[in-house]
Amino acid sequence: MMQTIYNQTLLESEKEKSKNDNPVVILNRHFDNTRSLLVYLIWCLSEIARYPEKDAHQRAGKHLPTKEDLNVNIKLAGNEFLWKMLNDPALKEQFAKEKPELKADPELIRKIYLELAEKEEYKKYIAAQNRNREDEKGIMEFILNDMMLASEAFTSHVEEIFTNWDDDAEMLIQLLVNYLHKPGHFNFKDMLGADKKSFAESLTKTVLEKSKYLEELIIPKLKNWDPERIALLDMILMKMGVAEFLYFETIPPKVTINEYIDLAKEYSTQQSGQFVNGILDNIHKELVQQGKMQKVEYKKA
Repeated sequence: MMQTIYNQTLLESEKEKSKNDNPVVILNRHFDNTRSLLVYLIWCLSEIARYPEKDAHQRAGKHLPTKEDLNVNIKLAGNEFLWKMLNDPALKEQFAKEKPELKADPELIRKIYLELAEKEEYKKYIAAQNRNREDEKGIMEFILNDMMLASEAFTSHVEEIFTNWDDDAEMLIQLLVNYLHKPGHFNFKDMLGADKKSFAESLTKTVLEKSKYLEELIIPKLKNWDPERIALLDMILMKMGVAEFLYFETIPPKVTINEYIDLAKEYSTQQSGQFVNGILDNIHKELVQQGKMQKVEYKKA
């Protein structure tokens, strides 16, 4: 939302906005990029887990294969969670649509597998005669966390392909872990859920449509600050916060203020968190005094 509003604000200030720059369309492109990144991470995980079969085939095809070449352990390629993923119709559809193999670096996949094969955790896994559900899940999580995400080469590779990696990585890793726990129970077409998607679209449109009015509430609180010299991102975050105060009745003001303090600290300047906090807190108190805060207590059914 913040990125969409920021980009739209820049276009308006530069008079470059076109009929095709519908903020909801742009917002949904961001969601599409997030889904693409998730699908790519799952694909890479599955390729690493399936690599023992490829390794066994290549080694057996040598001119003079050794005993070790002819006895590569391919237990991982039959992992229970791997095949639940690969047999998931929703994931198959995403693989067909996104074509992650076209973005991949086969040599990097091979390198990660070869490094995995030297790990004690992997040797212990393949040495076990039986398949244990916890071990099956555990080795897949180990590949994800300790081999893929811990690899600077892998994260750099992903960052080159997906500009949203820095912003989305933490959330997507959690989504991927959740998916690993229950493959086949994830809706790739609606990752956010109807309520969150509706909120994102509504807040984005509200901030852009009521931008001038929100500025009129913010500017008088700036005191000795020149509005023209305030970081654009800080102004956008404050507009988003004030919009939540006025038009989103179920969001507690404290939650709003804390959220935008965190965003200001992470994405703007070192002083932005304290600055945004002071302005939003001041506006909140004034709106309460004027009786303009129409908040209701939100209770889950």
